[in-house]
Amino acid sequence: MSDTTTFTVNDMTCGHCAGTIRKALEEALPGSAIEIDVPTHKVSFSGDKAKGEEAIREAGYTPEAA
Repeated sequence: MSDTTTFTVNDMTCGHCAGTIRKALEEALPGSAIEIDVPTHKVSFSGDKAKGEEAIREAGYTPEAA
């Protein structure tokens, strides 16, 4: 059982950004439940918080605690 982590990613502004972040999270956390809401800039995922945060940063975005 894993907890869900939610970050606010204010520099995610469009569907392309969301797709880039989703791909990075899927590669870093296979099987993770991922939810992305572009209008509110929220990214939620299950699994390792540190790995997910690093994946978002490596994709070029700035996750902040929600």
